[in-house]
Amino acid sequence: MSQEKVIEIPLQQYVVQALKLEGDSLVEVIKQALDCVDTFVYAELLECPNVIALETTPHAPYLHALRIFSQGTYLDYLNKKEYLPELSEPQMKKLQYLTIATLANKMKRIPYDVLLKELNVDNVRDLEDLIIEAIYSNVVSGELDQRSDYLEVDWTVGRDVGISDTDNMIDTLQQWCDSCESVLSTVQARIVDANRTKQDVLKHRAAVDNEVASVKKAIRTQIQDEEMSVDTSGAKKKGVKGAISSAKFWNK
Repeated sequence: MSQEKVIEIPLQQYVVQALKLEGDSLVEVIKQALDCVDTFVYAELLECPNVIALETTPHAPYLHALRIFSQGTYLDYLNKKEYLPELSEPQMKKLQYLTIATLANKMKRIPYDVLLKELNVDNVRDLEDLIIEAIYSNVVSGELDQRSDYLEVDWTVGRDVGISDTDNMIDTLQQWCDSCESVLSTVQARIVDANRTKQDVLKHRAAVDNEVASVKKAIRTQIQDEEMSVDTSGAKKKGVKGAISSAKFWNK
């Protein structure tokens, strides 16, 4: 899934007008919103009571077109074209750009075959021109891989979130939470193993230190015993020599 780029949207001006206008005047506001090159989300406009009320009027096709621009794709428009108002060239291009954004939210690398079908484009040259226009319009950012025939997406503008999108988001977040819990469990197990290993090392080190201390003590004791033995032997020899000397002296 590609990263979505949050940009400032001038939708508020159309929402303010839609709260006050009805009929043909409201339809003109919708057209302006569809024409606006910096407007890519329409949920707030769709929530306006006057816009919702178009459903039961002859202007209902404009409400349906607005819904397609909000969450639909270019193929959605083509499949219902006979029931919808005719789009201007800039509006059709914009809906194609938004279709690329929708595809990019499902896959980071979009094959040309998928783009050709979803955008209803006849050849690769026109497709690449369309993608480049979308990039310059700041709807999507990415690179064309002409050797492998796919678009690699870096980011796209965000689109309105529908009910089905909400379910997918919940599933994705749940999978992410499950993955985090799995990683956390693994980390905790590694910590327990590390602590156990640390304790074993400390015990082994203490045992080695005790053994070294015992050896050192034994060596000191042995050295002291040998020194005492040497001192005792030396004293005895001196006593014998003194006795012999005394005997010689008295014999004279």
